[in-house]
Amino acid sequence: MNDSLSEKTKDKLHQIMDDIKQERDELHVKAHLARAEVRDEWVELEEKWEHLRSKSKRVGREAKGASNEVWAATKLLGEELKEGYQRIRKSL
Repeated sequence: MNDSLSEKTKDKLHQIMDDIKQERDELHVKAHLARAEVRDEWVELEEKWEHLRSKSKRVGREAKGASNEVWAATKLLGEELKEGYQRIRKSL
């Protein structure tokens, strides 16, 4: 019995390896791009977070005089942040 692989088997193995390598390379590029997108979104969310913290302190200090518009804007910003963080969590 011959222990060496037939040419046909070698060709199949080579094709499988090529297919896997191509898939791996494509996923590597997509993962790199996804990391960049997540980083960009994180930076944007951090800016919004600091803005929300600042607003919430002001609303807390001026609770009696705070208008419904200020509260609504603060609440909307909080919802945007929550959704953004959830998008990041899903992508990780």
